[in-house]
Amino acid sequence: MLYAIVATDVANSLEARLANRPAHLERLQQLKSEGRIVLAGPNPAVDSNDPGAAGFTGSLIVAEFESLAAAQTWAEADPFVAAGVYANVSVKPFKQVLP
Repeated sequence: MLYAIVATDVANSLEARLANRPAHLERLQQLKSEGRIVLAGPNPAVDSNDPGAAGFTGSLIVAEFESLAAAQTWAEADPFVAAGVYANVSVKPFKQVLP
């Protein structure tokens, strides 16, 4: 089943986000190589694809996991969680309708 992982950044997270991005992306690439990721990306803090120093306010990942518990375990092990980038992470079942 698909799950939406919605994370909200702490204030002024850009430096920690950039420092831990390679490890974060490595985990996402693993999901991609397994054909389990639908989409993933950050929420810019301003209305721009390149927010610069404004940074980001969070992230959204939609991916396939065997269960809600598996999705939660995966999300809790994210390098952004360990580095304190995320203030909170919510994991919910997701039903894709489009495309």
